Amino acid sequence: MREEYDFSKARKNPYAKKLKQQITINIDTEVIDFFKQMSSTSGIPYQTLINLYLSDCANQNRKINISWT
Repeated sequence: MREEYDFSKARKNPYAKKLKQQITINIDTEVIDFFKQMSSTSGIPYQTLINLYLSDCANQNRKINISWT
């Protein structure tokens, strides 16, 4: 390794705001199966589809409407 590195021409990571955070979440088997089926027809990984769906909900400021009967 070098003693010193020159970072004078360095630039910020353009994807820094798009970084993802790994979490643990409990999702029903039926929901996972649904997204896996969508994945097989679209060619997009099912975890990416879930992320895209949740991102769309957040961007559209959608609120959940639950009524217990």
